[in-house]
Amino acid sequence: MSAFLTNLADLSERSDSSESSGPQLISSVSDPRVAVYASLTEAQLRSRLAPDEGIFIAESPKVIAVALDAGYQPLSLLCEQRHIAGDAAPLIARCPADMPVYTGSRETLAALTGYTLTRGVLCAMRRRRLPDMATLCRDARLIVVIDGVVDTTNIGAIFRSAAALGADAVMLTPTSCDPLNRRSIRVSMGTVFLVPWTWAEGDYQTELRRYGFRTAAMALTDKSVSLDDAALAAEPRIAVIMGTEGDGLSARTIADADYTVRIPMHHAVDSLNVAAATAVALWQLRR
Repeated sequence: MSAFLTNLADLSERSDSSESSGPQLISSVSDPRVAVYASLTEAQLRSRLAPDEGIFIAESPKVIAVALDAGYQPLSLLCEQRHIAGDAAPLIARCPADMPVYTGSRETLAALTGYTLTRGVLCAMRRRRLPDMATLCRDARLIVVIDGVVDTTNIGAIFRSAAALGADAVMLTPTSCDPLNRRSIRVSMGTVFLVPWTWAEGDYQTELRRYGFRTAAMALTDKSVSLDDAALAAEPRIAVIMGTEGDGLSARTIADADYTVRIPMHHAVDSLNVAAATAVALWQLRR
C-alpha cells in the first residue's frame, strides 16, 4: 500500500515529467502507475494530500469535458486502447502534452477498476479549494442544504436537480457523502462541477441567518406548511434543508428551522425519495 500512496503523492509530478511521450500500455492490475484508479479508496484520494488539494476520479468523456470546462486540473487519464483515437482524443488534446495517458484492453481496465467502464475513459483530477460560507452565500438566493445524506446516487441526483432548477449553491454537513465521489460525479452528469458548494460546519442555520437566509426544513410534522405556501414564495433568500434517506432530519434541526415544509401528496403517499423531493422543492421555489 505504501507504494500506492507514494504514487498518489507523486502523481502531479509525473504529469510534469517527460515520462509521457505517448500512451503507456498497462497490462497488470498491480501496476503502481495506475494505483490511483484501482487500489486507493475514496477517503485516501481525498485525504492523502491536503483536503483542498486531494484527487478525484471523473468518468466518461462528457463528464470529464465538463470538469475541464469548469477549470479542474487533469493529472492523468486512463482509457481503453480503442478510445485513444476515438472518444478520448478530444480530451487528450485539451490536456497538457506531458500528462500521462494510460491505456489497456477492456478486460484489463475492468479488472483494474472492479467494473466494466461504460464509456471506457477515466481521468484523475485535482480538487480545488472550497469557498467559505460567506463567499458561497454572498450572491445566492436559493441554497440547498444536504444534511446527513449518505447515498452517492442521491447526492449526484440532488446536484443535477440543483443545477437544472436554478439553485445558487449547495451546502453539505460533514455526515453527508462527498460530492466528488466517483459515483456521485457520474450520476450528476458533471453538474457537481457547475454548482458552487462547500461543507457546512457547526450551527449552519445560525450562520445562514447571518447572511440573510431563512431556513426551510423539509419534514412531516403537525406544524408543516405546504410547499406552495405564499410566505415561502415571498422570502427573498431561502435555504432548503434536505435530510437523510432513512430517518429524515433530526428533531433539533427541524425545531431550529424558520419553516417546516411538506410537499402536498396524494394516494396516502407520505414522502418522496430525497433526490426527488429536492427537485420538487426547487421547482416550486425557483425564480
